[in-house]
Amino acid sequence: MTIFSNIRFRTAAVLAGFALALSGCFMTPGKFTSELALTGPDSFTFSYDGEIFFLTLSKLAQMDAASGGSFAANCYDDETYESRDCSAEEEAVQREEWDAAAQERAERQKNEAKQMAAMMGGIDPSDPKAAEELVALLKRQKGWDRVVHKGDGLFDISYRVSGTLGHDFLFPMIEGFPPTNPFVQMIQRKGGQVRIDAPGFAAQNADAGMGAMMGMGSIAGLAAMGANEGAKGASEGAGTMPGFPAIDGTLTVRTAPGMRILANNTDEGPDAATDGGEVLTWRITARTTQAPTALIAAAR
Repeated sequence: MTIFSNIRFRTAAVLAGFALALSGCFMTPGKFTSELALTGPDSFTFSYDGEIFFLTLSKLAQMDAASGGSFAANCYDDETYESRDCSAEEEAVQREEWDAAAQERAERQKNEAKQMAAMMGGIDPSDPKAAEELVALLKRQKGWDRVVHKGDGLFDISYRVSGTLGHDFLFPMIEGFPPTNPFVQMIQRKGGQVRIDAPGFAAQNADAGMGAMMGMGSIAGLAAMGANEGAKGASEGAGTMPGFPAIDGTLTVRTAPGMRILANNTDEGPDAATDGGEVLTWRITARTTQAPTALIAAAR
C-alpha cells in the first residue's frame, strides 16, 4: 500500500466518521466483557465492563474540524493517481474555489457543531472540558459505577443494572442522547418470549465496503477497515487511524432453569450451566460480521 492510498483512506475515514456522528452513530465498544442474565421469568441483570469510544470526542472528529481551517492544494497523476506537486495555475484555481466557499464552509461547520451538541445532551464536543462533562453526566445515572476518560474519546466503563422483564431494555441509554446506537437491546414479545440483539457488537461485512457502515455497528466497521489498512501497509510505514480502538470482547447470555433458548446464532450453541440453566457465549472481534442474537422463552 502506498503512502497516498493510506492518505486516501484516512480522508475517507474522516468524512465517513463525521457523517456517522451526525447520523447518531458515534459510540462503539473497545475491549469489553458483557453479560445479560435472565434470572427469573420477570427479572434480569446486565453488566458491561470495558471501553466505550465516543467518536465525537476523538482526534478523528478534530481532524474533520481542522480540515476546514486552512487551504492546501491537492493534485494527482491522471494515470497512477499518485499525489504530485500542483502547478502554479492549478494551485491558483483551487485557492480561488476555496476562498469562494469560505462563508458556506463556516456556516456548515457552525450548524454541524450545533447538531453534535444536541446529540450529546448539550455537551459541546469542541469544549476542552467536554470529556469531564460526559463523565459527570454518566456518573449521576444509575448503573454507571465507573467512568474514567482514558483520553482521545476512549472511556473505561463499569456498568451494572438489575430490572424486570415488564419492559424493553437498551444499553447504552444516556440522558439527552438519541437512542440510535445500541450495543445490546432486549425486546419483549407476547407469550413470554424475549428477543435479544447486540447490533453494536459487530463490525459489519467487510465485503460490503463503505456502504455497509451506515447501519448499526458501523463505527466498529470503520475501525476494522482501519486495522486492515494498517496491517496491509505495516511494512511501508502506514499507520492506523488515530485513537480508533478495535472491538474485542465477549458477550454472555444466561438463562434461568426452565427457560428455553428457541434460536441463537452462536457458533456452538448453548452450554449447560451449573444451576440448571443455559449459557450462550459470543466472542466478538473486528472480524465479527453477524451481530449476536437470541430468542428465549422466559416464561415457564
